[in-house]
Amino acid sequence: MKTLTTLEPLTTKLLEIQRINSAASVLSWDQETYMPAGGGRARAEQIAVLQGLAHQKLVSADIERLLSQWIDPSTGQAIDQPGDQWDEPSRSLLREVWRDFSRAKKLPSEFVVTLARECSLAQQVWAQARAQNRFGLFLPNLGTVLSLKREEAGYLGYTYSPYDALLDLYEPGSTIAMLEPLFATLKERLIPLLRQIVQRPIHIDDDFLRQPYDSARQLEFGKLVLTAMGFDFDRGRLDLSAHPFTTSFHPTDVRLTTRVDERDLPSCLFSCIHEGGHGLYDQGLDPQYYGTPLGDSVSLGIHESQSRLWENCVGRSRSFWQFFYPMLQQTFPDQLKDVNMDRFYAAINCVRPSFIRVEADELTYNLHIMLRFEIERDLIEGKTHPEDLPAIWNHKMQEYLGIVPPTDAEGVLQDIHWSLGSFGYFPTYTLGNLYAVQFYEQAKLEIPHLEEEIAQGQLISLRRWLEQKIHRWGRMFTPDHLARRVTGSSINPEPFLSYVEKKYGEIYQL
Repeated sequence: MKTLTTLEPLTTKLLEIQRINSAASVLSWDQETYMPAGGGRARAEQIAVLQGLAHQKLVSADIERLLSQWIDPSTGQAIDQPGDQWDEPSRSLLREVWRDFSRAKKLPSEFVVTLARECSLAQQVWAQARAQNRFGLFLPNLGTVLSLKREEAGYLGYTYSPYDALLDLYEPGSTIAMLEPLFATLKERLIPLLRQIVQRPIHIDDDFLRQPYDSARQLEFGKLVLTAMGFDFDRGRLDLSAHPFTTSFHPTDVRLTTRVDERDLPSCLFSCIHEGGHGLYDQGLDPQYYGTPLGDSVSLGIHESQSRLWENCVGRSRSFWQFFYPMLQQTFPDQLKDVNMDRFYAAINCVRPSFIRVEADELTYNLHIMLRFEIERDLIEGKTHPEDLPAIWNHKMQEYLGIVPPTDAEGVLQDIHWSLGSFGYFPTYTLGNLYAVQFYEQAKLEIPHLEEEIAQGQLISLRRWLEQKIHRWGRMFTPDHLARRVTGSSINPEPFLSYVEKKYGEIYQL
């Protein structure tokens, strides 16, 4: 039996590449948190050099020579010799390294450097354009990045749409042909449900959430919840950024960020829980496989499922707040002393079409994602031009959510993803929502009295279940294989739809 020991010459080289990528990630994290505003251009060059170096090493003759000993290039599968087969971890590692290598091999190194540089520069301009509400300022950089992403799709190759090539970077195996009917099923039930709720005479008062709430105490409460979830602050930290995100350099060094609005209590609270879900995944990866695909998350859809599970299935549940609400009231006694549990629960689950995706409720969130998916698909396919984006964005917001953003900063400029070149990323948010409910329903079946434990503030059994079922496997399995292994089913919108219909049916007395 051939094991990972056989692959040590390969894994040693992969570890070196991972360390270079981690160094680039540190620079990106600093760019979003502590870098002075004037450092953008120099930082773009630094990141581009490191990413170019990592790419060169991945597609090197040494890696190709090693892989050729063990991989059948026509199938991408490990070669078995008679009486001498590979164990499952080794077979999975070879499959995933070949996937990474063959994809990277299609991209010229100079193209990788150019793309990294232009995305870093675009990110700086996007931040300025959003702050100044000037889409035209960002338009030239967006056009450059879009052109490069189309070029990338051409290098990678595709059968049906160039967008498929980019989707596969984030959610292996995902295609437009798979997403479109899935999204159609969601829209068919979510839009009528939203209209029902909007027309109900029930008014949920959430004004108390918009009072002044001290920033430092908001952060401390966020850290308290993260600790209860099992996030290890000896192996992680929490900082501030304009756009909350999670970055991991190693399972022992995971960085979360949040943002604080003194007049918006849910913003910091739920971004802490959301990013904490990502952080638990990264801390739960097996460190012995660091540098290899087995030490990396399987897909962004699965990763997002962890953040959405904690944020929504747990963090917006009655059970969770039975324990944590009295503590929140003690933290903010002046603001919450006269607000009972039922009123607070309704307020944090209030359905209200909104302009900002990251602040959207569970019901409308997926409509934000579908809007973005349709726009970026058409951009990549050349059916839409970047200069038309504000008008297209506003039209789709009216169609899906019944509202129109008053400014581009609250509309087409609100997300960082396109400046980063992350076309194909947005659909993973909806996939994550669907996986989240699927996984949570399975956890309730397998963990006796889970919701009673949560009501007592005991969240560790859920964290351990997720670590054993999902986190520790890295990329051992494909996303679909992992979903079927954990729940017995491929991704399925029905659990999510049943969950939101039941929850909001009760809140709005439908």
